[in-house]
Amino acid sequence: MPQFSFESLSIKDDDYVSSDLDDESENLEKDENKKKNKQMSTAEVYMEACKLVGVVPVSYFLRNLDSPTMTLTHHGIGPLGCKALSIALVADMHINTLELADNHIQAEGAKYLVEMLRANFIIQQLDLSNNYLKSTGAEYVAKMLLDNISLHSIKLSGNGFIDDDSKYFADALSTNSRIKELDLSHNEFCGRGGEHLGQLLANNEGLEVLDLSWNHLRMKGAVAFCAGLKVNTMLKHLDLSWNGFGNEGALALGEALKFNNTLVHLNLNNNRLTNEGVSMLCRGLEFNDSLRVLLLAYNSLTVEGALALVNMVKNTPQTALEEINICNVLVNQNFVHLLEVTCQEHPSLEVQYGGVGGFIAKKPPKRIDPMKVIQDYLDQRKLRLWDFFRNIDKDGTMRVPVADFRKAVQQSSIPLDRYQIEELIQRLDRDRTGIVDYRGLADTRKQMMRDHRRQLKKFESRQKKEKQKSDRILKTFQSAVEAVTPRSSMVISPGGAKEDSSGPQHFSATPLSSWHHIVMSNSSRYSVTNLSNDHVHLPMLGRTTPYRPTSSPAMRSYSQPNLLADSPHSALGKSISAQGVRSDPEMGHSKFSPTANSLTRSRPALNAKQPAGKVKTKKVKKKKPKKHADKPTKNPTQSVK
Repeated sequence: MPQFSFESLSIKDDDYVSSDLDDESENLEKDENKKKNKQMSTAEVYMEACKLVGVVPVSYFLRNLDSPTMTLTHHGIGPLGCKALSIALVADMHINTLELADNHIQAEGAKYLVEMLRANFIIQQLDLSNNYLKSTGAEYVAKMLLDNISLHSIKLSGNGFIDDDSKYFADALSTNSRIKELDLSHNEFCGRGGEHLGQLLANNEGLEVLDLSWNHLRMKGAVAFCAGLKVNTMLKHLDLSWNGFGNEGALALGEALKFNNTLVHLNLNNNRLTNEGVSMLCRGLEFNDSLRVLLLAYNSLTVEGALALVNMVKNTPQTALEEINICNVLVNQNFVHLLEVTCQEHPSLEVQYGGVGGFIAKKPPKRIDPMKVIQDYLDQRKLRLWDFFRNIDKDGTMRVPVADFRKAVQQSSIPLDRYQIEELIQRLDRDRTGIVDYRGLADTRKQMMRDHRRQLKKFESRQKKEKQKSDRILKTFQSAVEAVTPRSSMVISPGGAKEDSSGPQHFSATPLSSWHHIVMSNSSRYSVTNLSNDHVHLPMLGRTTPYRPTSSPAMRSYSQPNLLADSPHSALGKSISAQGVRSDPEMGHSKFSPTANSLTRSRPALNAKQPAGKVKTKKVKKKKPKKHADKPTKNPTQSVK
């Protein structure tokens, strides 16, 4: 039997340990070789693809294959270079952020990227800004978003998208809730684009950051977009700067903020907002408890708008506002004092303003017409013009020197200041003759009353138009909210209501013109000739219950004849016209007014004159036909002779 010594065992043990170390080193070398081969394989694939396509390889891409972020902005890749890049990235497992901004890849390059992203599930952030994708590229990207499960952020700024392209993104993101950040700034979305983007907000349940700056939403797009914002429950950061919202958009946005309690950051820089628009926005912020940052720089605001914002924060204990940016507004000491008081109650509040030295941009109070002041002064004291100026106009010509006129007015108790006196002198001495002809004061009463009535009428008309405009915007906004609300299974549209028993449908974008037509149209303005061909789908006007679609087609659509038949006023109008009565007000006044006879009896002089006038006119009318009747009777007698 062989005998084993300790030395032999120890040697054998050493040999065994050394063999294990050799095996481990060989495994490490193999792993390193595999990694090198893998890196070389990706580079080789890219080089071969560049040769096949016929483009120059991007050296930056080859040097940074191991980096998780691949920044290839401003490299002039183009469509073919994007094709070679897509071939290389199909099997890549390192890059999760791909930045391809400003490479002019166009829709063709986007098509290659979309095919690559169907196989690559590693890339999470994609930047395709300023690449001239246009409508075709938008369609490719939207189709990719329907299936992709890896992307969390996508930037599509400055690609020339138009209104119709926004529907692609609205349809894609209504089912894709994995996209958290979306950048559609510097495009050409207008009114209809705002409708589709409002649909996007109403149906999407994952988007948290949305950038729509530098578009053309304006009033119509703003109202439709804010309707979707009202029902959204996920969005936190929203950039709407440079969209021309105006005060109408601010009104709709304020209504949306009354109900939206998830938005944290709102950018409204350069949106043509005035102090009135900020006041409308503050009405919504009074009910909001989530918004922390509000940017309102470079709008047409003054100290009045700044005071409205700070007063809103001061009077709203539940507000969460921490930053307000009005960096272009000059403020005054009153604003600074109010801000200090408000910051004591809200220590986290920070307001960025332009500096101290502003003023409230209200129109200065209009000075009263000096001629009217003099007329009122004379009427109160029952004086005549000559009675007032007889001390300086002894001849009674109603022409006095300017100096004497100025001295007389200053020494009197007429409440005129120096500027009003000079204005009066300029109006009475237009030719600068040095002589005031105060006869012009005698003829100013009627003219001033006419001017006053004219100005009052203009003011009332302007107020009425503004109120009608605000009501129209609010009703349109409410109609848009009802349309984009996900829980509703019906959308009122000119094409008719649709019902689906399978479940709630997504909002169907309807033009704002039709919303205006449906909501704001007055039924009395329609004529049978206008609506005989087109059936306008409206709820029952005579009922207070909300409109609900039924399975019967007759209950879904109502034409104008049905509405006229159901209306009591229209039936009354038909019966009256059949009887030949001239108008309803005269009938109602004669029958139902208890004071009609008493008022006429209380003024017998007027009643006595009226029949006399009528009799005279009748006599004149009777004489004329007699003359004409006599002439033909004389002619036969003359002919007989």
